[in-house]
Amino acid sequence: MPSHPSATLAKDHAPKAPARRHPTQKPDLRSSPTMPAPIPPAEQSGDAQLHHFRDTLDHAAHAGLAHLTGGLSPAALTAAYMDWAVHLAISPGKQVELAAKAARQWTRLAQFASRCAMDGGACELCIEPVPQDRRFAGDEWQRPPFNIIHQAFLLQQQWWHDATTDIDGVTKQHEAVVEFLSRQILDMASPSNAVATNPVVQRRILETGGRNLVQGVRNFVDDWERVIRSRPAAGTEAFQVGRDVAVTPGEVVYRNRLIELIQYAPTTDKVRPEPILIVPAWIMKYYILDLSPENSLVRYLTDQGFTVFIISWKNPTAEDRDLGMDEYRKLGVMAALDAVNAIVPDRRVHAVGYCLGGTLLSIAAAAMARDRDERLQTVSLLAAQADFREAGELTLFINESQVHFLEDLMRSQGYLDTRQMAGAFQLLRSNDLIWSRLVRHYLMGERTPLNDLMAWNADATRMPYRMHADYLEQLFLDNDLAEGRFRVDGRPIAISDIRAPIFSVGTERDHVAPWRSAFKIHLLADTDVTFLLTTGGHNAGIVADPDRPGGRFQVLTKPATGHYLDPDTWTRITPWHEGSWWPAWARWLAAHSGKPVSLPGLGAPSRGYPVLCDGPGTYVLQD
Repeated sequence: MPSHPSATLAKDHAPKAPARRHPTQKPDLRSSPTMPAPIPPAEQSGDAQLHHFRDTLDHAAHAGLAHLTGGLSPAALTAAYMDWAVHLAISPGKQVELAAKAARQWTRLAQFASRCAMDGGACELCIEPVPQDRRFAGDEWQRPPFNIIHQAFLLQQQWWHDATTDIDGVTKQHEAVVEFLSRQILDMASPSNAVATNPVVQRRILETGGRNLVQGVRNFVDDWERVIRSRPAAGTEAFQVGRDVAVTPGEVVYRNRLIELIQYAPTTDKVRPEPILIVPAWIMKYYILDLSPENSLVRYLTDQGFTVFIISWKNPTAEDRDLGMDEYRKLGVMAALDAVNAIVPDRRVHAVGYCLGGTLLSIAAAAMARDRDERLQTVSLLAAQADFREAGELTLFINESQVHFLEDLMRSQGYLDTRQMAGAFQLLRSNDLIWSRLVRHYLMGERTPLNDLMAWNADATRMPYRMHADYLEQLFLDNDLAEGRFRVDGRPIAISDIRAPIFSVGTERDHVAPWRSAFKIHLLADTDVTFLLTTGGHNAGIVADPDRPGGRFQVLTKPATGHYLDPDTWTRITPWHEGSWWPAWARWLAAHSGKPVSLPGLGAPSRGYPVLCDGPGTYVLQD
């Protein structure tokens, strides 16, 4: 595989393997008086061939095994479970505690069953499910024997949580891995997933005469065929890109091998002089920010009098395997910024990054600040992280063993494919995104009605081998960006160099970029930081159109000379506001903008940026 400069950067601070001499290079006998005689060139050549054969065989074996394990390293899982099992085995106090808890839980369950028998079925539960667990919410679950069945399951779930946590000596990551996997196994074994123990499904069978199971089989066959033929999920046909979603009028004004840049038509008589450049994550289709007209962030910004540009990333193939972080920065953020500057000349830019797009924007902004490139007016980071030490459940399996195992899988195919990526995100909310859907589709014989956000979520993308390896090693594993080791053009960068004001958004239920992790921008930046915390999750919290009821947010600005507040103190003293956070952000952007000016044109043919085609462009349509 062709070498790439960024491939060495992730290893700069790792323990170095002994340097290999060129076969014709003479040894330096001065380094050690006892150095053995030099190896003949013929033997050195044989060693190199043997080393190459070993690497090839190991990579092939790991890749084949990774296809069977879904990319999870058996070594990493074994290490986690051994760490847990050995420490539990040598902790008699913890064992006694677990035995006592088991006895109390069985006693509670027996008392519950006795009360239900005497009360005719209805009685107070001995354990309540957590608020987000809706598996046992139906009235049928409150009648014998199903009330006893689901109470026994919840007590068992509680006991296993106690058994896999708070064991002295177990590393935090291994504890989190064991607890997470145990939870996944229990979710799989939930009584709600089987006909024999799910009263709601049984009632449905009686109502339909079993036709729900027949329809469930049809749904299963349809879904299986869609997977085999790489067709979109059922129901996504109602949300066609360019017809139903991603319909805000705009034009593609720039294209290279990695991005298309879309400029949107203004909807006001005048616009703010500083344009907005949005950098979505490369692991998603950009139109999550331009869904249906009523919940399109792009349309909302244009209606507020801003000139908006957005990057549409190419869906990479095996041919793009060697595109790394540096190419994504240069061909993505910097190339788009050059185009925006040509189309709207002599104006600074409001740069906006979403998810990993925000991380990439932070890297680009820090490099620009280091090089005294002052083209950014502000930097907005939406559900984005720069410090990955507490980056949520996605980091459970990010260690040396797992990263290199996954690299072998990606090396064999050139990218991380859509199913592997989607599966990882679904596991974070397996109750909602896997098991409840299977029950509804295959046992109840119903289809979950899709909305535009769900249809977008099914429109997955791939990730190049080199890019994925770069960001896993340098960001997740080594945390180079937060700790001052991340290099751009051979020199380290620091978020603290950024002088443009920063607006950072976190969401309360974010499993991908937890808000406390995003909050660490306060520790990294030496400029004005406005942090906003909103209700919702990683996607639904960002797509928060003002017409949707129920949203709330907190927002507070820390000046560059202000004092740090920890997250708990911040949430306690910062007032809540009702509604969407979009208007608050738009007001902040307007406060950092000049007075409205005449409308710019779409594209700049005279400067080398002609209109290439209508939005949403071609890259977003790639499978």
